[in-house]
Amino acid sequence: MKKKIILNDNQLDTTLDRLACQLTENHEDFKETILVGLQPRGKSLCEKLVNILRDKYNINSVNHGFLDITFFRDDFRRNKDILLPNKTDFKLLVENKKVVFIDDVLYTGRTIRAAMEEIFSLGRPNKIQLGVLIDRGHRQLPIKADYVGKNYPTSINEHIHVYLNEFDNKESVELVEYDE
Repeated sequence: MKKKIILNDNQLDTTLDRLACQLTENHEDFKETILVGLQPRGKSLCEKLVNILRDKYNINSVNHGFLDITFFRDDFRRNKDILLPNKTDFKLLVENKKVVFIDDVLYTGRTIRAAMEEIFSLGRPNKIQLGVLIDRGHRQLPIKADYVGKNYPTSINEHIHVYLNEFDNKESVELVEYDE
């Protein structure tokens, strides 16, 4: 197994700042927008983006919540490991709102499909967009991110690991290549 750092902690901060800037260009005051962090790491990234929007752009009221899509996954009953759900913390009305999913890595698109299914169970948004830290390619569904921190095409035997202080006591993004 080989590892390569794609983003160190400073580069990760810069990438999040760039994502926040992209969001402000399209959502201005965020009055009609809800940011939705997809658990687990999308939650932390969403919180970081909300803090940047508040501290750097003086946008103090960004509606945001967090979804756990475990029970909406298409592999929920097929997985050999038992999937343990996180707590969904979502008390916002999505009806006629712009919803922006925030996630760490976009890969096959199946997580986003599950998130769309869950959000539609809560109401009918006006628009759904996607913001990801890393887009690694290999889509199995016709899903594309609207906001991308970094495009990093990978081979099928490579994986992207996002390390965040809340989970890993470090902040970085690494490419991990598994031996065939």
